Order: sequence, then structure tokens, then C-alpha cells
Amino acid sequence: GEPLLQVKFLIELFEKLKKENIHTCIDTSGMVALTDDIKHLLSLTDLVLLDIKHINTQKAKELVGFNNEKELSFARYLSDNNIHMWIRQVLIPGYTDDEEDLLKLKDFISSLKTVDKVEVLPYHDMGKYKWKKLGLKYELENVRNANNQDIKRAKKILGIS
Repeated sequence: GEPLLQVKFLIELFEKLKKENIHTCIDTSGMVALTDDIKHLLSLTDLVLLDIKHINTQKAKELVGFNNEKELSFARYLSDNNIHMWIRQVLIPGYTDDEEDLLKLKDFISSLKTVDKVEVLPYHDMGKYKWKKLGLKYELENVRNANNQDIKRAKKILGIS
């Protein structure tokens, strides 16, 4: 799940970890409001693994049900406050692999000062059975898994190796 939904617990935990000089990291979608508690937690965070669901606002809404304004603002906040991040893009054939969108993502990432790494994660359908067991519709039913060629192409467009 989304760790930032447990912000009070994480603040308490990270304060204890920092006293012991233990590195802190959060894996998040960044789809949260930048409240005072979130900002306090981020001041205790050494690294954020940030998933960008989609760089295009409308396509993000179609894909995950929300636009991308919060996650992009979150990334800008990290950059503006010298908090290191890894940007991760799940590559979903037919959804997040459009060349124009990947070029916009590249431009956005290049506008950030604290990106240490960019990862392209291949979409897979290994969790499909869970949805079916729960009697839920799997929205990406007819989407193929991303392959090595897809990843290589996306990395080339993004300018990463």
C-alpha cells in the first residue's frame, strides 16, 4: 500500500531511525497533499522512490482514476527541498509507452535537481489472478506484458542506460 497514508507512524519511526543514523527511504506514488506532516516526514527522509504513473494528466486520470498534479508537485517539492529521489515509470504497452509522453517525462525529470536514478519497470500481469479471485474486473485484461525490446526503446527515448 501507500506508506504516506500512515504519516504519523512514519514520522515516529523515522525520528527513531535518524537517531540511530539509519538511512530512510520511502517508496510512494506521491499522490498525497503536501501537508505539514508530509513535509516533516520528508525532512527525515534520505531517499524517495517515486512512481510517476503517467506524465500526461488526462492519460493518468484514465489509467489510475486521478490526474497527476499531486505526484508532479510532490516531485518538484522533493527537488526544491534537496531530497534525493529515484523516478520509476512502469512501462505498460499501449498506455505509458508513447514516444511523445516519454519525451515529456524526460523533460520533466531533467527539470528536477535531485534525481539520482531513473528506472523503467516492465508491466506484468502476475497479480491478475488476485483480481479474479476477488471477483473484480482486471482493467488491463488484454494488455500484453512489457518485453525487453519495449524497455530498451523507452530507455533510449528517456536517455538512460
